[in-house]
Amino acid sequence: MPPRPIIIDCDPGQDDALAILLALASPEELEVLAITAVAGNVPLALTEKNARKIVELAGRRVPVHAGCDRPLRRDMVTAEYIHGRTGLDGAELPEPSLPLADAHAVDAIVVSLRARPGAVTLCPLGPLTNIAMAIQKAPDIVGHIREIVLMGGAIGEGNITPAAEFNIYADPHAAEIVFEAGVKLTMLGLDVTHQVLATPERVRAIAATDSRVSRAVGGLLEFYNIYDQTRRKRPGAPMHDPCVIAYLLRPELFAGRDCHVVVETKGRHTLGRTVVDWSGRGRGVPNATVIDRVDADGFFALLTERLARL
Repeated sequence: MPPRPIIIDCDPGQDDALAILLALASPEELEVLAITAVAGNVPLALTEKNARKIVELAGRRVPVHAGCDRPLRRDMVTAEYIHGRTGLDGAELPEPSLPLADAHAVDAIVVSLRARPGAVTLCPLGPLTNIAMAIQKAPDIVGHIREIVLMGGAIGEGNITPAAEFNIYADPHAAEIVFEAGVKLTMLGLDVTHQVLATPERVRAIAATDSRVSRAVGGLLEFYNIYDQTRRKRPGAPMHDPCVIAYLLRPELFAGRDCHVVVETKGRHTLGRTVVDWSGRGRGVPNATVIDRVDADGFFALLTERLARL
């Protein structure tokens, strides 16, 4: 079976970096057509540079496109308090020699989907601004998307507000467009990502190969763990974004159910909440497969084995 073509839309971020590395370490299963950057964890000037740094760290040549530098309708929200000033604090990565691709990320997404109708899976790891803008600019692409597998949202409590997860809160209007587009969609939110924590033992296992990549990943994860270990009293940080790639590689590690999901865009206290009809109480037709369970040991075994290939 040929590898599945994907586009990774991201805002690196240490966990985005691991997701990119996991995908690039799996060429037999995944063909990374492009990486598109969006403002999110840090501003766009940093996310696009960080994406290029990670591609270069992996020793690959994949085009990186800069996308939207602000949300559709709200003020920008960032997360330097978790990811550090650069977004990739914890590792000294050289300035990338890989140039930024010419096309805007939104245009690159549209062109790729039209060129391979029904084949390309979109993998958003950050705010959904680029994906929503592509749908608005070229509505015909909706019928060309094989699937959207995204990290975002939550059935339960949020992580930036009591109600909302960061990616959806950062651009809820974009998320609303994506969830209402009628595309096959899989949502990996906090309920599942909080089950895969980068404990010190797991970080040591990843870093054990003592390669350039493993040393960088070890440093990134040690920094990324600081917030959760000190502020949230968790043994390690959740591996949010790698869940998307792991799901594509090993779907049998995950479980969930089809649900109707709406995004709150007006609530004073609930802006950005993904309202998941988990029990089927509403009348909405399911529009997303919502994942809520993962084999954490299987996830880390996959992540560790694939990163050791780079």
